[in-house]
Amino acid sequence: MYTLEELRGIVMGCHLCPLHQDRKNTVFGQGNPEAEILFIGEGPGQVEDDTGLAFVGPAGQLLTKAIEGIGLTREDVYIGNIVKCRPPHNRNPIKEEMEACIPYLKWQVKLIRPKIIICLGSIAATNIIDPSFKITKQRGTWYERKNIWIMATYHPSAVLRDSVKKRPFWEDFKMIRKKYDELIEDKSL
Repeated sequence: MYTLEELRGIVMGCHLCPLHQDRKNTVFGQGNPEAEILFIGEGPGQVEDDTGLAFVGPAGQLLTKAIEGIGLTREDVYIGNIVKCRPPHNRNPIKEEMEACIPYLKWQVKLIRPKIIICLGSIAATNIIDPSFKITKQRGTWYERKNIWIMATYHPSAVLRDSVKKRPFWEDFKMIRKKYDELIEDKSL
């Protein structure tokens, strides 16, 4: 079994799909390697490609505020993406790109062993929860798989574009905190 750092090295050398051709950096993910909560988006944007860090642009700043709003920090959680390289012009990743990267994400989940996975946006939700997942109808609903609680919420970039999504996004984060507290309480018993 790999360590996260060994897996990061493998991802840095990945050439399984055409996204590697234009990347400045792979964006493996970062945070607490033993995090109880794993946030997953669809893929890195321009700022993330420049820095090699997940969710550091405007959407990442909103994600950080939401995490801090529930009394946690980025250092308490782990943040990653479905694909590890930026799709051109920040387009959504296509099926072949996601299929090439999903095994890396599965290894990350096995190594981190989160109790909670939060899918940020419909692309993450359709890859992790169900291919027919509808973000506007099903966000905020918990699913349990292999002792991991999974929920989807709006992607922070969607919240930045549409202020109507702010309240449900924040309500979802309050549900994340409640589930986190329940699981931590169970762990201490």
